[in-house]
Amino acid sequence: MMMPPEEESPDGDGDGGLVLLHGPKSGSTRKQGCDPFAQTQRSKLQHRRARINQQINKEMRMRAGAENLFRATSNHKVKETVALELSYVNSNLQLLKEELEELNSSMDVYQNDSESISVPMIPLGLKETKELDLLAPLKDFISEHYGEEGVLFEKEIKEFMELRQAMRTPSRNEAGLELLMEYYNQLYFLDSRFFPPTKTLGIFFHWYDSLTGVPSHQRALAFEKGSVLFNLGALHTQIGARQDRASLPGLNQAIDAFQKAAGAFNYLKENFSNAPSLDMSAASLTMLVRLMVAQVQECVFEKMTLLRAQNDFLARLQLAQEAARVEDAYSLVHQTMSQPHVKDYVPFSWTTMVHVKSEHFKALSHYFAAIALCDCPAPSDAELLEQEKAFLQFHVTMPEGPSLRVLLQDPEERRKLGKAHLKKAIMKHEEAMRIHGLCKILRKMDILQEVLSFAHKRSLSKYSEIDHEEDFFETGEAPDIHPKTHQKPEIKSPNFSQVKVTDLFHRLGPLSVFSAKNKWYPARRVHLMRGENGFGFTLRGDSPVLIAGVIPGGCAAEAGLKEGDYIISVNGKDCKWSKHAEVVQLLKSTGKEGVDIGVITLQGSECPKAVDRKAAVMSSGSGVLKSNKENSRKSLMNSKSASTLLVWSKKSKRSKKSTYSGVPFTSVGDNEAMY
Repeated sequence: MMMPPEEESPDGDGDGGLVLLHGPKSGSTRKQGCDPFAQTQRSKLQHRRARINQQINKEMRMRAGAENLFRATSNHKVKETVALELSYVNSNLQLLKEELEELNSSMDVYQNDSESISVPMIPLGLKETKELDLLAPLKDFISEHYGEEGVLFEKEIKEFMELRQAMRTPSRNEAGLELLMEYYNQLYFLDSRFFPPTKTLGIFFHWYDSLTGVPSHQRALAFEKGSVLFNLGALHTQIGARQDRASLPGLNQAIDAFQKAAGAFNYLKENFSNAPSLDMSAASLTMLVRLMVAQVQECVFEKMTLLRAQNDFLARLQLAQEAARVEDAYSLVHQTMSQPHVKDYVPFSWTTMVHVKSEHFKALSHYFAAIALCDCPAPSDAELLEQEKAFLQFHVTMPEGPSLRVLLQDPEERRKLGKAHLKKAIMKHEEAMRIHGLCKILRKMDILQEVLSFAHKRSLSKYSEIDHEEDFFETGEAPDIHPKTHQKPEIKSPNFSQVKVTDLFHRLGPLSVFSAKNKWYPARRVHLMRGENGFGFTLRGDSPVLIAGVIPGGCAAEAGLKEGDYIISVNGKDCKWSKHAEVVQLLKSTGKEGVDIGVITLQGSECPKAVDRKAAVMSSGSGVLKSNKENSRKSLMNSKSASTLLVWSKKSKRSKKSTYSGVPFTSVGDNEAMY
């Protein structure tokens, strides 16, 4: 997995990156972003989904046990009993999945309460997850890896667990989105602090598939991150579906929400792979991105109907082309949903709705073309050139008959072509209504039925109006309309810097040194006396301050300090986060009794040659480190679990702050000071 740029620098100094704060938390969005007790229709629906997910999980465990027994036994009677039990379990599973599909098809719950008539949008329900107890594993890791008392960090661990619990029930607004983003950003710190590349914590992350309810679990933190990202996209779809699209502000908010949903699903598809659940597979995410883009395109069409003058010829041509563009987008979604890997997974009501919308908007494109030709007057000489230019790019193929100029200026020719467009519009309206009637769930949607019926009657009425009894010509075939949009949908990737987060475990020390990937020898306490020429070492850097050089034979060398040691305390005062000047001041304030300095040495940093080799590897390209990390984690995980792993790696980026130089001490550099 490619990490977002905001996560590359643990100190938050990356360009345009994630703002990472160190220190006490001043506030959190979780109180206003989470409402687990809200008894709204949407929350009741989500609770029903959670209950069905648990039942599916129980039935699948029973099925797995029965299948194992069936394979293991040779007793014929036992086999018959087990086969009967399997049949019963499979029947229960099918009923549960059908019930879940009906819940996933409950689009009306997510729509707005406006009295205006608009076609319902397709939202996604959130993925459910189990509670996770991290207290013991993280305390143990803090004790083993960091050498600190794990019990001293119980408050931070509990705060993280509370944040995770809150993000399971985000509110359907900006605060809910910020809550999910806050948790997602905190996972960066959790990964850096507690997930070494060569070891697992024995923690399993359990999530249920959004559409099938099938449970999956992995040790990889990437599965947790990916599932949260999925829910971020799903929540955007719910926010988009609830907007009042009869108003311009509501349409703009819906467009923004669906574009951000598309961005979240697209980011997930591009940066995560081998997901254990179908909803996060590449095929499903491709379908979801295309669905969101189509819904954006539909909102753009609705926006055009509000903004453009309805009696203008060019405006009606543009509406026809916008409708054709919506039809184009939904046709692509329908093709994607009909693919083998997706067809059996996507709710039938979704596939039907998308197909209905495809036919509906194709009908609308022909209707607006007919209205432009039949209701607008022939152009004046001044208007002719502009209309001719627009009409030249309007059809996919030029209509048969007279020249374009004659067509635009002759009212009878305009009526003939308009009648052909209306005939096609009526056929497409009827096809949309036929497809709609095939789905039991969609038949219950009164709003959708009303929209389709209204559009059909409107086209029929217009056809009757322009149809003359003396028409003896056979109505020709109207050419398709060239799709065109004035506002191309934008896939907006998640803005990880939008929500500022605090490293809950900042007391462990700066991530540049105190992280899961680094190992160090036990801390040493050194008593140091000031000699005639000072302490005899050179310091460099901040948080923590590094001993860059030790003078041979000096006080520091005799006391056992080494080049490459990090100062973590001075006279018992914690200095992990101290700046260079603060450590210097503490050293200068010591008297004749000397000073006690606590230091640590990173493993592998004692020998300059070893460091040089490490630097050479890093300079040869970050890809080596990335693949090594990925492969080591992957091989370890594969040996621990039979489940498919979510491959995840991150871009290597060297910290802008100097940490350790393998060059032996010779002279004091510009950024160093001798003491």
